[in-house]
Amino acid sequence: MKLIRFGDAGREEPGVLLADGRKIDASGEFNDYDEGFFASGGLESLAEWVEGGCPGGVEIDPQARLGPPVNRPSKIVCVGRNYIEHVKELDGDIPAEPTLFMKATTAWSGPSDDVIIPRGSTKLDYEVELAVVIGQLASYVEEVDALSHVAGYSTFCDFSERAFQKEMGGQWVKGKSCDSFAPMGPWLMTADEVPDPQKLRLWTTVNGELRQNGYTGDMIFSVRQIVSYISRFMTLLPGDVIITGTPSGVAMGMTPPKYLQCGDFVECGVEGLGQTGHRVVALP
Repeated sequence: MKLIRFGDAGREEPGVLLADGRKIDASGEFNDYDEGFFASGGLESLAEWVEGGCPGGVEIDPQARLGPPVNRPSKIVCVGRNYIEHVKELDGDIPAEPTLFMKATTAWSGPSDDVIIPRGSTKLDYEVELAVVIGQLASYVEEVDALSHVAGYSTFCDFSERAFQKEMGGQWVKGKSCDSFAPMGPWLMTADEVPDPQKLRLWTTVNGELRQNGYTGDMIFSVRQIVSYISRFMTLLPGDVIITGTPSGVAMGMTPPKYLQCGDFVECGVEGLGQTGHRVVALP
């Protein structure tokens, strides 16, 4: 099942993308895809509604803007340096444990929204990632049970301002959290339709040039390990998002670096989960 949200930014309504390509408005039955939805068995109810033919649901205008497929989560937890080739391109050491950081939820945006160059930016970069959405409260979860806490998966582009991240001291969060730096979508694929999250290709193109071309099987720490590990240090709430690292091919790792410029068009995709597309624009 594919969950979508549509409408103006900040005012999205829930919907579903059917196998025949139709987008159906689910707002008559469900308020939103948020913490309460996932915590109260909303996925099961939505599946029954879809199975019953989406009674009362009307078709969404095909031209309607799609927002991120879940409402803004309580937290976006990120895993850095989780692909060996990415670590190598940045001349780093292979981590012994997952490297964790956060993105501010105010960076949340949709799968076709513009990415905005922040004031003072000189080194804007891209990172395609597999996003994991938590479906039930997770605290001290064992690895063997970790995937049962996952609601589904989506495509995510972790935009980064490397000068903010690397050259201004402190933690990475300041280079990861600018407005528009956390687009996800176009849909959330429920976990039952992704039998193995370690068997997915993911890629990035910039102006049609293939920059990243990776495989989730190359993760240093698997989705199962990541969910379990993070749950040792914080409670993951339903609707929380984990982004699981990026393969090699980022702008910072090139010689010379090929950072994004105003007017560039960035596309990020994950096999079976759709792709996002973003125009790089100046700060209004």
